[in-house]
Amino acid sequence: MMGDNMQQTVSALLASGKGILAIDESTSTCTKRFQEVGLESTEENRRAYREMLVTTPGLGRFISGAILYEETLMQKSNGISFADVLKKQGIIPGIKVDKGTKELALFPGETVTEGLDELRERLKKYAALGAQFAKWRATFSISEKTPSCDAIHANVHAMARYAALCQEQKIVPIVEPEVLMEGKHTIEQSYSVTRKVHQILFQELDRYNVALEHLILKTNMVLPGYSGKKAAPEDVAEMTVKCLLHLPAVLGGVVFLSGGQSDEDATRHLNVINRTYKNKVPWRMTFSYGRGLQREPLKLWASGNKEKAQKMLLLRAEENAKASEGML
Repeated sequence: MMGDNMQQTVSALLASGKGILAIDESTSTCTKRFQEVGLESTEENRRAYREMLVTTPGLGRFISGAILYEETLMQKSNGISFADVLKKQGIIPGIKVDKGTKELALFPGETVTEGLDELRERLKKYAALGAQFAKWRATFSISEKTPSCDAIHANVHAMARYAALCQEQKIVPIVEPEVLMEGKHTIEQSYSVTRKVHQILFQELDRYNVALEHLILKTNMVLPGYSGKKAAPEDVAEMTVKCLLHLPAVLGGVVFLSGGQSDEDATRHLNVINRTYKNKVPWRMTFSYGRGLQREPLKLWASGNKEKAQKMLLLRAEENAKASEGML
């Protein structure tokens, strides 16, 4: 029965023509976003902004799940929890459970994600509050010396333990190993590092008996660094899928992050990936975007126009939903 519940969640999250909305920014990240548009980051402002997002009429037509931050999971709209507001639209609530990245001791320039302490108890609490899936993120920078194998192993070890704890609580884990775009690396270097991270991650997941069919990979597309030579969308699609084809066919599915890309590029790349390759891979490939969906709605909301902000969110969700089918 445990597997049945998780399988239903995986299938719903990866439903055709839909993707995942990431609104799991930490308070510090949310504060930066608000400062960019001239807003004070009070708890009420954060609640009101996220209320605008989760109450957007029709959002469930294009969004299958929403990743929340702990503060957001606890917040309400007219006395109704955000989790229940989402469920009424057919959107599955999820929760970011990691505690962010910290410097990896004795490895300059590298980080490790923290958050395993008391995770079993926190997962029980989140499940009781309505969360049906979770997310854990680790980051890797490309330079002459990074990422080191040691930093990769430290991060995927924590990620595998997180995934096992999630499945123990009937919560679907999303694992997010993000190879960052900062730097001047080529698309070939991005491919090499992304593939290496995936390879070591899935070895560790196997070691911890994680059921891959009840797990979703959230990954970066294979892209050159900001300072590197820009790649054509067709090359991004080819290199990304070439990298993913090394993953086990039994994997529940793949969702892409939008980090580092412009809104337009994130949508364009997703569209080309699916238009060209969706029938050549064993799992669905869709989006799990944060800034790629929120950037313009936040600007509109900050200027006092809630209705326009919601319409823009719905438009961005629809565009990416179409792109997830290669139909844009």
